[in-house]
Amino acid sequence: MDAAVTKTKSPALERLLEARATGRPCSPVRDLLVPPTVEAAYAVQLAWIESRLDDGAFVVGRKIGLTNPAVQRQLGVDSPDYGFLLTDMFYLDRASIEDRVLLQPRVEAEVAFVLRSDLDLANPTEEDVAAATEYVCAALEIVDSRIADWDIQLVDTIADNASAGAFVLGSERHEIDGDLANVAMSMHRNQENV
Repeated sequence: MDAAVTKTKSPALERLLEARATGRPCSPVRDLLVPPTVEAAYAVQLAWIESRLDDGAFVVGRKIGLTNPAVQRQLGVDSPDYGFLLTDMFYLDRASIEDRVLLQPRVEAEVAFVLRSDLDLANPTEEDVAAATEYVCAALEIVDSRIADWDIQLVDTIADNASAGAFVLGSERHEIDGDLANVAMSMHRNQENV
């Protein structure tokens, strides 16, 4: 295949790209996925990631979504989904994030696992994860949907990079010791910027 051949973009990807470019949320993309499968949604996600890599971004991590059984029931699924974390999604502790970066943000408290080595195993055990982890820290995951009013089904959120928006890593590092209760955080609204 000729390297100069332009990559074709799916209608679902085009819709999500337009929402990102204009800052206006779009209609769900599930109607544009043929067939509307998880595999088709991940193909859209990967095409967007590849375009971001072509633009100079780097993958710095992964995010796992839909880990809460109540949210899984809400979306009618029985397993988590995943997305990519890119360099331009990362913010330091106490950083400000400009409004124009996100469309419909929601903040979730998380524990981030910062790895010392890749975890390229099909079915990693808890011991495998612990061995690959450099440290854990409190983190804020800022989920953001390009889909208007968060009218999402599983394939919508997967295609939209698992609703990834931005993330903040806390500055305190903790060894992984099996008890993550010591990874505490507090969140405050900066009234000056409201």
